[in-house]
Amino acid sequence: MASLEKLQVGTVVSNKMDKTVVVRIDRYKRHRLYGKTLRETRRYKAHDEKNECHLGDIVRISETRPLSREKRWRVVEIITRGDVAEVAPREIGAHIIEETRAAADAESAARAAVPAEVPAGPGGADDAVPGEDAGEDGA
Repeated sequence: MASLEKLQVGTVVSNKMDKTVVVRIDRYKRHRLYGKTLRETRRYKAHDEKNECHLGDIVRISETRPLSREKRWRVVEIITRGDVAEVAPREIGAHIIEETRAAADAESAARAAVPAEVPAGPGGADDAVPGEDAGEDGA
């Protein structure tokens, strides 16, 4: 006779808790009127006794007795290992920010080393007509 427990296959989306993983299970169904295929996502907390699951793993979970307030599932097996990096986006972009700051500091140091030029624009040296003194009105 077959087992009465429910089995589901899903993807691990979080493993930050001790002995618990969050598994996302996607189910596709068609809209009854328009016929468009819709994705319905459910997230289940599952018991992972040995903390073996990592982000992106595809796992099989089984329904079990309540283990905590929200945990009603347990990990039966890890079907495939995921390739998701466990590095936060802040850490990925940190070296880029450091390189940008270093380049900006080098550029500002180079500008400070060059003698300051008179800025062009209103009231600057470029507005004066050659041969005329800037202090005279011409009258």
